[in-house]
Amino acid sequence: MNKSGAALARYALEQLGVKHTFGIPGVHNTELYDELNASDSIQPILVGHEGAGAFMADAVSRMGESIGTMVIVPAAGVTHAASGIGEAGLDGIPMLVISGGIHTESGHKYQLHDMDQHTLLSPITKATFRIESHAEVIPTIYEAYRIATSGEPGPVFVELPYNIGNFLGQVEGMQAFDADSAAQQVDKTLLKQAAEMLANAKKPGLFVGWGALGASAKLIELAEHLGAPVCTTLQGLSVFPGNHPLHTGMGFGEYAVPASEHAFTDCDCLLAIGVRFAEIPTGSYSMPVPENLIHLDINPEVFSANFPAKIAITGDSARSVPLLLEYLQTQSKPRDSAALVSTIKEWKHKYNEEWLAHKSGDRVNPAVFFNALRSELDDDAVLVADDGNHTFLMAELMPIHGPRKFISPSDFNAMGYCIPGVIGAKLAKPDTQVVGVVGDGALRMTGLEMATASELNLGVPVFVFNDGELSQISQAQQIPYNRKTCTVLKPLNIKALAEATHCTFISITNNAECAKKVAQAINAAKSGETVLVDVRIDYSKRTRFTSGVVKSTLKRFSSRDKMRVISRALLRKVTG
Repeated sequence: MNKSGAALARYALEQLGVKHTFGIPGVHNTELYDELNASDSIQPILVGHEGAGAFMADAVSRMGESIGTMVIVPAAGVTHAASGIGEAGLDGIPMLVISGGIHTESGHKYQLHDMDQHTLLSPITKATFRIESHAEVIPTIYEAYRIATSGEPGPVFVELPYNIGNFLGQVEGMQAFDADSAAQQVDKTLLKQAAEMLANAKKPGLFVGWGALGASAKLIELAEHLGAPVCTTLQGLSVFPGNHPLHTGMGFGEYAVPASEHAFTDCDCLLAIGVRFAEIPTGSYSMPVPENLIHLDINPEVFSANFPAKIAITGDSARSVPLLLEYLQTQSKPRDSAALVSTIKEWKHKYNEEWLAHKSGDRVNPAVFFNALRSELDDDAVLVADDGNHTFLMAELMPIHGPRKFISPSDFNAMGYCIPGVIGAKLAKPDTQVVGVVGDGALRMTGLEMATASELNLGVPVFVFNDGELSQISQAQQIPYNRKTCTVLKPLNIKALAEATHCTFISITNNAECAKKVAQAINAAKSGETVLVDVRIDYSKRTRFTSGVVKSTLKRFSSRDKMRVISRALLRKVTG
């Protein structure tokens, strides 16, 4: 049969269960967009910028319903999308990136969008493919999907050249996708050793990340059997419910919230699942990891990279955690956790009260805001953050109640994620509340995608933490330099942005009106309105994370450099 490469690609994406694609049509992919427009199961989404489109695709994948997929033009489309592809790559999020390509048989050089896309993308993708014939289109897209979703997930890039995508070619047939794959085996001997170490520990603890998502329910049983506190990575806030009495917060140590610091005191055995011990969740590597570290992960390359593991077990958490629990139950009885639960509850309450007691003047206290927001949301609401000070405020002050209910940029740490992330999450979960919190700095990057949200009639609220600074960095500048260079922002007229993007505008200027205005925004979104809320936030109180990371980073300096930084900071405090 004769088929265009675009028709074959459309068929393959339909077979994979793709529901939305994100990108911008161009010369090299118009045929594919025409095919997508005719699809009964795929909706192509026009974005304002391919970088935002990549964040949308990333958010779709994080919701777990289908794989996030981009359809973009080569060269500029690829370079624009690279930040979002890199975010998915470092965060372990599956993504399909399908780009057009130059005419490979034209005989001409210096064609439009002619560049080596594969060299550019190789460090931030699991694999890249250039399709050489019509017969390769469907099997290549299937293989790209398998690679993207197997092992540690990640993005895969497929280039569909112009002459294959847009022209007809002979193929023998259009094969269906076979989803069967062999399950990765796990070393049961090592799991039994891990169970024994945990059973003999005096104060075990759990540290879980995004890679533990597949075992969320069993993690609760495991923690309750051990009577152990559970802390998470930033992404892991979406793995273990924040309203469970054994949940403590992000990480443990001086950079973590008091509940984590106190619950993990004298922890003598740490079970880490689906984590890399990366810089953010370990407080710039200051986490006091005990000698007895048991590390479970699907990617063996992460073992002992930053902290040496006594027992390292390769495997998918969905398979390894239930087996570990089974072995543990045969070796030990459930522990009484009443005292631990009381400690966690007490310190969570104290920390919230500490924030509420902070005087915010004529601005909004973050604890007042997050308490109001949590009270208005369903348990299964999805919270989307950007990169900035608000991210760590959310991690410390906003309990996340279920799996996949919090998403944000993490290891790649790309600003501009939130608003596209809200769009992708809502498209994937149309019947679920999806709420965004973004800083005014990140808003400048992808704020015009609010027009995309309103055009799609998604019914989402986005709260802008407006303080006039790139606060996470400006706070880091203030301590050692007593200067803020390129981190103070000229005021942005957020109301005008709302009007320009056809959004309902709400302003929250102080604590007294916070609860009422938050409820107003949530109710407006429920009615189908796209809402942009200007929150005059107070950032004068630092998070535990920011204060702790500054201390831990300083400790790693040499004596000479430490003295230089401290002396300069003291001098500038005196001289101004």
